[in-house]
Amino acid sequence: MEESYLEQRCVIIGGSAGSLQVVQHILNKLKPGFQLPVIIVLHRKTDHTSGLTDVFNYRSTLPVKEAEDKEIINPGTAYVAPADYHLLIEKDLSFSLDGSEKVHYSRPSIDVSFDAASEAFGAGLIGVLLSGANADGTKGLEIIRAKGGISIVQNPASAQVPFMPKHAIESGVAGLVMTAEEISEYLNLL
Repeated sequence: MEESYLEQRCVIIGGSAGSLQVVQHILNKLKPGFQLPVIIVLHRKTDHTSGLTDVFNYRSTLPVKEAEDKEIINPGTAYVAPADYHLLIEKDLSFSLDGSEKVHYSRPSIDVSFDAASEAFGAGLIGVLLSGANADGTKGLEIIRAKGGISIVQNPASAQVPFMPKHAIESGVAGLVMTAEEISEYLNLL
């Protein structure tokens, strides 16, 4: 079995209610030339097209685009999971879009994407869980940690909706607990 994928590194960020501004902050604070790919999985409304990539691109140091089916993941690019699809990452480091049942009432599901990314990137994955109102992301962080990856959870005291990060901490899957500023500083050291 080829293990070269383990040498690849990637950041995957999951969030729900109250996480939009935190993601913007992180993208705005990444150093110019940041080389890791960043995958963003947010719970979103499915009834209209949103300008989420435009919002993120406004001040991001990385180009931000919506992930497309079969697209190869490139370094130094931020990808947003499209509304109403689970975002999967294949072993060849390409995306797959999946329309199967919702998980935690959500599609895209953070758990589904974290799990798929951990299969592709192994110990090279950095999972970040932000503000939100349900338990999505906790199981995914557990899988990331089990494969040797790094799990970061937003400090609930700094989260607009603290349930999601608090649940991850109480479940024992938070390797690091940080504010948005600390998360961006940490990522810039990678």
